[in-house]
Amino acid sequence: LEAYTSVLSIGKERLESFYGREDIVVADRDFVECHAEDIYLPAKEGNVSFLVVGDPVCATTHSDIMIRAREEGVTVEVVHNASAMGAVGC
Repeated sequence: LEAYTSVLSIGKERLESFYGREDIVVADRDFVECHAEDIYLPAKEGNVSFLVVGDPVCATTHSDIMIRAREEGVTVEVVHNASAMGAVGC
């Protein structure tokens, strides 16, 4: 759960309960920018989700992660979402 470009109004525990998982990692700025490979490299072996509040391609960091993942041969799927930035740009 990326937690620095936007803030989700519910806690990690509630998300884990909703998804039936206990392994959601809250990714702060340092983690996302300096340890991005820890996000996408595990996807070579299984499913990984990078949860983002709002539009997942608004932040250049998120786009960079997608590009680097694809360069590593990781399949990337994006679920687009509405955001205030996208609405203002239209």
